[in-house]
Amino acid sequence: MMKKFINCPKTLLVESLTGFAKVHADIIDYDADQKVITRLKGSAQPKVAIISGGGTGHEPLHSGFVGVGMLDAACPGEIFTSPTPFQMEAAANRVENGAGVLFIVKNYAGDVMNFEIAAEILTCENASVLVCDDVSLPKDHSAGRRGVAGTLIVEKIVGAAAENGADLATCKALGDKVSTVTASMGVALSSCTLPALGKPTFELADNEIEMGVGIHGEHGCQTQTLTDANTIVDQLLRTIYDDLGLRENQTILLHVNGFGATPSMELYLVYEIASQFLTTRGIKVVRSLVGNYTTSLDMAGCSITVTCLDEELISLWDAPVHTANLHWG
Repeated sequence: MMKKFINCPKTLLVESLTGFAKVHADIIDYDADQKVITRLKGSAQPKVAIISGGGTGHEPLHSGFVGVGMLDAACPGEIFTSPTPFQMEAAANRVENGAGVLFIVKNYAGDVMNFEIAAEILTCENASVLVCDDVSLPKDHSAGRRGVAGTLIVEKIVGAAAENGADLATCKALGDKVSTVTASMGVALSSCTLPALGKPTFELADNEIEMGVGIHGEHGCQTQTLTDANTIVDQLLRTIYDDLGLRENQTILLHVNGFGATPSMELYLVYEIASQFLTTRGIKVVRSLVGNYTTSLDMAGCSITVTCLDEELISLWDAPVHTANLHWG
């Protein structure tokens, strides 16, 4: 039996967004008719508007990252369902102020299609960055690699550049650069339960884990026997390490992301194991982020993301940000 705090699956999104908007009314504005979340105080000067979105169920991605130094707007779709082109159009019309719009899009067929339609509808100058950081899939996968927790890294760094006055072409090139040097891989200890479905999206035995899982409750690349944390993290990081071609003295950002139901104690353990793996190979972990940021409803598990950094990217990551779920400076 499914146990969740809900009234009705059909009203869950609207009720949740309404509550979110009330809690963070000092940061964001919520258009209930269009289901669009926008930054409360926009720039007085022309600034590239950074917009992202996707199905809900991944909170705080994306709505929790709207604010100063990050997203200007987020378009939340229904659970694990792409927002509509008309949501994206409405968001762009609300936040564009003369410098164009940059869409940051996770690589899923529905998201890509609807953002492309929105881009065609808009009359303002616009561009898109496609995030494809899930290295559990091969580079030549038919649908391309999925966009997962690395999306946050792209949104933060590009958002900082836009806040500093970078133009649309610069923000687009920067987003593509960050996406290229970012790799993620996840593992699930349990599936998630969609409220409308009322049961897990896939089954795992008590002694099984799902390696290479996505963030929409889909199967990963392999079902394996549960083992100790050292072995699991080693498998995740070896794939990331090889894919990025990491070398000694490379500076990186290490992000351990929870899928929604994994305690912080376990996430910090994963971070400790990951940092030891990297530092013993001469990799310099100079920035870190641990917590539930790109979730999959109530899935137990986590992902590891590595982004290769240079001085420019470090400066943009460190730049002030003030959103509901990411804030410093």
